[in-house]
Amino acid sequence: QVQLVESGGGSVQAGGSLTLSCVRSGTTWRNACMGWFRQTPGKEREGVATIYVLSGSTYYAPFVQGRFTISQDTAKNALYLQMNNLKPEDTAMYFCAAHFRGGRCLTQAQYQNDFTSWGQGTQVTVSS
Repeated sequence: QVQLVESGGGSVQAGGSLTLSCVRSGTTWRNACMGWFRQTPGKEREGVATIYVLSGSTYYAPFVQGRFTISQDTAKNALYLQMNNLKPEDTAMYFCAAHFRGGRCLTQAQYQNDFTSWGQGTQVTVSS
């Protein structure tokens, strides 16, 4: 059974940094696409970044603008999201997700249904 468990959320002031972690278990991850998504109440969920586990290739949503970095530690079965220069508009529940369909590994709304496994989320709050 696939399991994803996020941690690392918290409250920071604008301009601060946080690193989110997601520990994965329950299957072979070699061919997985993993991603970070976020959602605030009343808004659509939006993709932040993805990484293809096998190759390490990454994709970022345009709003990231170089502030966030997605990475992984395959030995620890862990996924990370380093977030720098945080803004109040980054406040959201952040989710780790995965899919195993192969092919595309993207964050756009039309591809979010590719992701079949989701964590419970970790809250990030950025104050001005």
